[in-house]
Amino acid sequence: MQELPQKKNKRQILIRMRPVLRWVIKLRSSPRAIAGGLGLGTFIAFTPTIGVQLILAFVMATFFNLNRPAAMIPVWITNPVTLAPIYTFNYWLGAKIWHGPPLSEVSGLFIDIGRTMASLEFWDIQEQFLAVLQMGKEILIPLVLGSLAIGLVTGLLTYVFSLKLLSIFFTRRSEKRLLNNREKK
Repeated sequence: MQELPQKKNKRQILIRMRPVLRWVIKLRSSPRAIAGGLGLGTFIAFTPTIGVQLILAFVMATFFNLNRPAAMIPVWITNPVTLAPIYTFNYWLGAKIWHGPPLSEVSGLFIDIGRTMASLEFWDIQEQFLAVLQMGKEILIPLVLGSLAIGLVTGLLTYVFSLKLLSIFFTRRSEKRLLNNREKK
């Protein structure tokens, strides 16, 4: 009997994600704390806080009692390569709410900032953050508004999706342990 195409696609996605899922499941925390960390890290990744994202994720995860490693991993979504497309999209969305300079001008600026970030050392945190702050409020306000909107949506989706997956995996793992303990007796 053949599998339905939709079910087969879901299985292929889970198989590809297996190494990441194994790492996440090995984190010592509750599913809520891990999913909360992943959601928080995803939210932070889409905000214009490049340069301080790791520190921000660590501090906020500690403050909200979430899993710190899980919060720190997703912030790498925003890096010198992905900065321009992410910030351009966020700015575009924010410009729908708050008027700013034309998108064509701003996207070029984000490409330049990405190039600057690529040439900086990892620990040049101040220079990375200042590169974003030097954009000016006419660009920064729409960028922040769009980033908060995208960050909230992606963070919530990440939290809900990962909580559901983690709950399933943690339940299966505890059922296996119970079964193994019964077999040993």
